[in-house]
Amino acid sequence: MSATSTKPLAERSFECFKVEIRDKIAHILLNRPEKMNAMNRAFWHELPEIVREIDEGALARVIVISSTGKHFTAGMDLSVFTSGPDMKGAETGRVRANLMKTVLKLQKTFGCLDEARIPVLMAVQGGCIGGGVDFASACDMRYCTKDAFFCIQEINIGMTADVGTFPRLPHLMPQGLVRELAYTGRRLFADEAKSCGLVNQVFDTHEAMLEGVFAIAREIAARSPLAVHGSKEMLNYARDHSIEDGLRQIAVWQTGMFQPHDMMESFTAKAEKREPNFDDLLPVKDAI
Repeated sequence: MSATSTKPLAERSFECFKVEIRDKIAHILLNRPEKMNAMNRAFWHELPEIVREIDEGALARVIVISSTGKHFTAGMDLSVFTSGPDMKGAETGRVRANLMKTVLKLQKTFGCLDEARIPVLMAVQGGCIGGGVDFASACDMRYCTKDAFFCIQEINIGMTADVGTFPRLPHLMPQGLVRELAYTGRRLFADEAKSCGLVNQVFDTHEAMLEGVFAIAREIAARSPLAVHGSKEMLNYARDHSIEDGLRQIAVWQTGMFQPHDMMESFTAKAEKREPNFDDLLPVKDAI
């Protein structure tokens, strides 16, 4: 539970987001359409706070992230670059070391999506630009409208993307295409994004996309939360390790986590012609 408030998450006010939790699905909505949902300083603090509270509190079995307005996000807000402590006159090495710590903190914002025990589905309309691509690449699945496009915008302003695009994107689409997008800064439109595997499905409208994504979220929420958690753990581990390491890790997982309760409930529910009823994951206990 966040130390900043005792109110339930869905009742709290955030600068950049609106949060709804219903039917074991958490909906995180980017909510600054007048600013094209640019990622200001508050964004980088609020997102991990929200995601970790949902995950560690076992408040939902799946997260859907969507946005408002014409574009999903315009990427990093310029205020992130221009605000912060005054380091004028400071020694250069110390300034650079401070910048490195800042970049690592920004990377952890999207790392919370990878680390969450539950799947994260993203629904993109319009532009998903710059930091939005870093954001999207950290989610489990991506869906978009036919007017959507993705752009590694950083190269167009003379910098290298640094918050997750390059470590993650080559696991989602062909290496050569990632390099083309990274070096040219061109837009990857919806049809091409689907054909290369970046998005799972393209929808005609924003409304149809949300309907379709929430239908998938409901399917996930109906499955055993422990089995879904294990699947995400193993997929992420296999992505980052060799096949041999991945096989050993799933053997370790099954040895410790596999219990017959959920499987028996699945069999019983099928025999009784009803939906299975699985226990939620447990909230994560504080270390102290």
